[in-house]
Amino acid sequence: MELRASSSLLPCILLLSLFSSVGTVSAQQKFGINYGQIANNLPDPTQVASLLRSMNVNKVKLYDADPKVLTAFANTGVEFIISVGNENLQTMASSPGAARQWVAQHVQPFIPATRITGIIVGNEVLGNNDTAMAASLVPAMQAVYDALAALGVGGGQVTVSSAHSVNVLATSFPPSSGAFQEGVAQYVKPLLDFHSKTGSPFLINAYPFFAYKGSPGSVSLPYVLFQPNAGVRDGGLVYDNMLYAQIDAVYAAMKAMGHADIGVRVSETGWPSKGDEDEVGATAQNAAAYNGNLMQRIAMSQGTPLKPSVPIDVFVFALFNENMKPGPASERNYGLFYPNGSPVYAINAGTAGANPGFGGSGGGSSVGRFDPYSSQSMFSSASRLAASVRRRLSSLALLLVLPMVSALLAS
Repeated sequence: MELRASSSLLPCILLLSLFSSVGTVSAQQKFGINYGQIANNLPDPTQVASLLRSMNVNKVKLYDADPKVLTAFANTGVEFIISVGNENLQTMASSPGAARQWVAQHVQPFIPATRITGIIVGNEVLGNNDTAMAASLVPAMQAVYDALAALGVGGGQVTVSSAHSVNVLATSFPPSSGAFQEGVAQYVKPLLDFHSKTGSPFLINAYPFFAYKGSPGSVSLPYVLFQPNAGVRDGGLVYDNMLYAQIDAVYAAMKAMGHADIGVRVSETGWPSKGDEDEVGATAQNAAAYNGNLMQRIAMSQGTPLKPSVPIDVFVFALFNENMKPGPASERNYGLFYPNGSPVYAINAGTAGANPGFGGSGGGSSVGRFDPYSSQSMFSSASRLAASVRRRLSSLALLLVLPMVSALLAS
């Protein structure tokens, strides 16, 4: 197409606007997302791949190893953590061949096109009084780790871990007194030895919402929502939010068992936008505050008071509302998005107050809005087209704009 000096300014303005809008969402998000699928109305994984790319989210955790999902995300660059279900642990522990078969079926066919970087063996196994499963945990993890090596899968870059409820701690406050439950200590010691040997992180599922829901009269809402508050002191450290206190309590518990060489990763955390009548605090406003303020801290690479130089590593729960999850209404309303791709609430990840080190609801930040498409459904035909145009033209926009500007100036 020939560009004439007498052309209207309108195309130039439109392209400049496009380039500008692409730039506002180009920064890679530093948080991960949990992609649960306990629902009968979720979009096809190919649509989910488009949604996550539009959000610039590049870390996803699955609760299984769904081949449709792993195939849909091939060559997208998105990192995946996949999971071995609890029902497989005892078989893998007693038969390493079962672990090798699982890796051959669920990992080997997808690497390297799909970036599988971690495998979670079991979810919240410890502390539920199932001693047979608890005893199988580390042997199953070792079997999966050995299977990866035997099959030459992942080049040593796929970590093996397990996710634990923060309730495996008998004591979590003050954080420096963190200690594991006496009943799980016999299983935790070999688990920590495994993490130390393999370099994998200790994973926790931590939900300050549960603490607030259980004791709204004694737990400060600003403290759990990362909003301005007086904080709590633990020796020379001051905690202005519960999640960081929970993370550091895990570090203290591991240190008490002889390990200061293992990282802590938050495999789940989130806040429900809706709940039953007796679920205090389950509102869209609180969910937006919790996730928005958390995302801002993640974007700043903030660490906890005990580990200030170690950025928190978090997977937010969850991508979608899941309509078939059992339990109270809150369980079905943790999603950032409805199944049609529209956001449950708008998250402004730059609303953490004037002090960038503290949560809140005022002020602004350069982090910007998390949801670039506002309330528009990502899976409508119009928004799919818009997303496609953004992706295809972002790399060309500047090249097209500059010649037009030069031609206009020459005129």
